[in-house]
Amino acid sequence: MVSQEQRRRQLAREKFLRQQQRRTEARRKARLRNSVIASVLGVVVIGSVALYTTGVLKNDGDKKENASSQVTPSATPTSKAPDPCRKPAAGSAEKLSWKKEPAMSIDTSAKYTLKLATTCGDIGIALKTSAAPHTVNSFDFLAGKGYFDHTKCHRLTTQGIYVLQCGDPQGTGMGGPGYTLPDENLKDKSLKNNTYPAGTVAMANTGQKHTGGSQFFLVYKDSQLPPSYTPFGTIDAAGMKVLNKIAAAGESTGAGDGAPNATVVIDKATITKS
Repeated sequence: MVSQEQRRRQLAREKFLRQQQRRTEARRKARLRNSVIASVLGVVVIGSVALYTTGVLKNDGDKKENASSQVTPSATPTSKAPDPCRKPAAGSAEKLSWKKEPAMSIDTSAKYTLKLATTCGDIGIALKTSAAPHTVNSFDFLAGKGYFDHTKCHRLTTQGIYVLQCGDPQGTGMGGPGYTLPDENLKDKSLKNNTYPAGTVAMANTGQKHTGGSQFFLVYKDSQLPPSYTPFGTIDAAGMKVLNKIAAAGESTGAGDGAPNATVVIDKATITKS
């Protein structure tokens, strides 16, 4: 006998997978449309791209859903929780891009830690270097270039799956470093029963294999997902408190999927070797 909770989770997973398919197709069409416009006008039209937001755990999205996450709803909840975070540090994100994945420069046998100094508090992440060397090496490279500095975490989900998504300098869910990464560590022992446990940090992707870039998600509550997203780190206890504070403030749409109400900006990302 399937319980109501099990059925609810199954429906949430099915909805998520349908969204993935729609968003992947929307991204393909958007790229084709933009390439045609660019060839006619000689410029890249980016205004329409700004209307997109990321799909949960994805680095693309469709216009309809983005409108709900980027534009303040007309019926703003009267009981909106106060912003628990401070103002961002001075500065703005740099939209940097590279043509190919950086050469391996980390010591794959060493331990590395990622620190996200955010407006809501510091989030420490122990990286799984040996299990996800390409991913960790990329983050080491990007952090060293200041790629994540002054970027906002653009998406929070509070129903079905429970994640905060970050890593896009554009803040729209469409940004990336210009190169893609291979999937790694998909058989991590922590991923049991198609569940990414609370405290996991994993890569977002387009729904296709080997399409990770710079966007990643932090899991603040056990979330049932297929093992398709590279798990490459574990959040420390202090970081989990920060995540739970962000989640408690809710998201902008009231539908369980939108921009965080909290002002979540990564002021500085640093990686240290120990």
